[in-house]
Amino acid sequence: MRHQFRALAVFALLLLPMASIGGIKPIVVDLWPNGAPTRSVDPHDTARVFVYLPEVRHVTGRAIVICPGGGYSGLAIDHEGNGWAEFFTGQGIATIVLKYRMPHGDRDIPIGDAMEAMRLVRRNSKEWHIDSGQVGIMGSSAGGHLASVIATKGKGDAAPNFQVLFYPVITMNPGFTHRGSHDNLLGKDARKKLEHEYSTDRQVTRVTPRAFIALSDDDHTVLPANGVNYYLACYRHDVPATLHVYPTGGHGWGIKQSFPYHIEMLLDLKAWLRSF
Repeated sequence: MRHQFRALAVFALLLLPMASIGGIKPIVVDLWPNGAPTRSVDPHDTARVFVYLPEVRHVTGRAIVICPGGGYSGLAIDHEGNGWAEFFTGQGIATIVLKYRMPHGDRDIPIGDAMEAMRLVRRNSKEWHIDSGQVGIMGSSAGGHLASVIATKGKGDAAPNFQVLFYPVITMNPGFTHRGSHDNLLGKDARKKLEHEYSTDRQVTRVTPRAFIALSDDDHTVLPANGVNYYLACYRHDVPATLHVYPTGGHGWGIKQSFPYHIEMLLDLKAWLRSF
């Protein structure tokens, strides 16, 4: 009974700051108002961001750009995107959910969208009360791969200051990758050199930003080795990183309360965000 009461008390404390700003509505911004430099084969697939800003009294100056997953063929934009806004704005963090375009075989399309989203946040940093030196990126599944590409390849205003990865696709090695993400991003017959270039555990350097990585041990969609290898790459390059492997939950839980370790995961993330 004591443990049950403690869990309920912790959950109430976790939700308290979020409840105070419930019902927040986003600012919707077209990412390429003058036309994207890389055109999609689907003219109806447009890139935009949903910007959720915390109340001024909660502002910390921090921001996070969120890339939902979907195997580079669609977007789980609710539970892996917009659903996170209340949690982050409750921590005083501006939340920018990216609806990026699908690659249709052209990897530069989603990568270009994600980099432009990072630049957009910094261009609007003054208006949105954001510290341009505290802009992170987050992604789940294939969105985690996209976020890790930006974390390892982003330069200048496109470079994040921290990264949050949930059950991420990391490697493009055919033996361990998520095949759908691999084929949609690089093509079914991608050469080994290209697979190596977009295996982000191979791209970590000493300037890669600090990372929070979370996944489930029983994930049979994206093998846990993906996130574990990314953590090990960070460790080898002295990049501050934390890895949380939850015993169950499978794949694709995002912000869903049905995830068995939902409360623990939020507490772990909240503690990490307060650690720097």
